[in-house]
Amino acid sequence: MDSFLGAAIEEAKKGLSEGGIPIGSVLVHNGKILGRGHNQRIQKGSPTLHGEIDALENAGRLPASVYAESVLYTTLSPCAMCTGAILLYKIPKVVIGENKTFLGEESLLKSRGVMIEVVQDPSCIVLMEEFIRSKPELWNEDIGV
Repeated sequence: MDSFLGAAIEEAKKGLSEGGIPIGSVLVHNGKILGRGHNQRIQKGSPTLHGEIDALENAGRLPASVYAESVLYTTLSPCAMCTGAILLYKIPKVVIGENKTFLGEESLLKSRGVMIEVVQDPSCIVLMEEFIRSKPELWNEDIGV
């Protein structure tokens, strides 16, 4: 497994251990993690703190040129909100741990020239399947159902 996806999975597990939704993400530039994060909607009572947004927030304010050379790793296919952030900051590549449990806005990303790599990592799939099975109400809230 790619070490950066592994870091995103560590973040997802951290979120789960805190009572949250197990989705993690890291922003990588030139082989270095600039920001890491996990979904903290439950922990912080936030309507918007998804894993990708948390990773961007934790990377801090960066020049546009850095985003344009970065890769975002996320354990789950990005939702519409996170897709918007990827497009806004012109991040050219997204590596997705899995899209079996949730298919986000990958077609929109592709239509805007973002390179998508879907790994279908078994640990990402199991993490989400077990969470969805055990906490369907939190999952439905997270995806706006």
